[in-house]
Amino acid sequence: MERGGRKEKSDLLAPAIGLAYGKSMNLSVKQLRYFVALAETGGFVRAAERVNVSQPALSQQIKDMEAELGVRVVDRLPRGVRLTRSGREVLERARRVLAELEDLERAARLARGLSGRLRLGVIPTVAPYLLPGALTRLRARDLTLDIRVREAQTEILLDDLETGRIDAVVAALPLPGPGLAAETLIEDRFVLAGTQARLARWAEGREALRPAMVAPDQLLLLDEGHCLADQALEVCGLRGRGRVDLGASSLATLSGLVAEGFGLTLLPEIALRAETAAAPGLALRRFAAPEPARALALVRRAGGDDGWAPPLAALLRDAGAELLRSARAVCP
Repeated sequence: MERGGRKEKSDLLAPAIGLAYGKSMNLSVKQLRYFVALAETGGFVRAAERVNVSQPALSQQIKDMEAELGVRVVDRLPRGVRLTRSGREVLERARRVLAELEDLERAARLARGLSGRLRLGVIPTVAPYLLPGALTRLRARDLTLDIRVREAQTEILLDDLETGRIDAVVAALPLPGPGLAAETLIEDRFVLAGTQARLARWAEGREALRPAMVAPDQLLLLDEGHCLADQALEVCGLRGRGRVDLGASSLATLSGLVAEGFGLTLLPEIALRAETAAAPGLALRRFAAPEPARALALVRRAGGDDGWAPPLAALLRDAGAELLRSARAVCP
């Protein structure tokens, strides 16, 4: 379809899926997105809700897609749909095509630098502390910047980064996998947290406090899957979780537990200002040098047109530095 002398984006797709069937295809991006939604939700009603169209409209697009391909991609069942063998192959290719299109759109959107729409992923042990200051700085820099933030664990965010659903991730190093470019933001040191009485008993007779001295049955950690939990075990030289481990879902929950006397935990410096304000019974103690720490970085896919990354990293680094200054005032 021609509009204003230019072809619509949905009509510019190379017939990547159709190549498998030996003929040219005139599939649209809309049809591919509708089909992926149908495959992932398992039903026409739920798929229509996801892509915000009527169920008959989505159903017709799937029929048109099948007619164009010359194969049936789903079996219509009384309670949903089931992918056919051809449908599974089409789904794999459709996802690849949509990921490439997302990548193309991202590159065009950010080619001018830090402008347009920015989709940023942040891990949960960083997001509530770094984002308020960072977003304030981003807004002050450009009020027109459309910022979308996703908070999730590292593994999920890296998958989103690989498939083009987000542009960059703020996470702790090191990160697995090739094809990533990382720009270090700050060194976030770990501090021992508990009640004043428990910390005094634990530190009694010790001149230099080191992470390896923390008893496994005293250490409370985040749920498995949080990289901070693995880092805490590593810096304390522990291979597993202690008997008192409650597997908290957030640093706020951990801080509340240890403030009430349920053991000890390690808190990153960027969380100290917020968590000591929220849990007045929380006491802190620094380790002897070299203090254990994690390196936070801005991570993106390597090899792209990333003129937007340096100014974003500078803003995030500035917001992080402010948190570190306040942490060292709370716990010198």
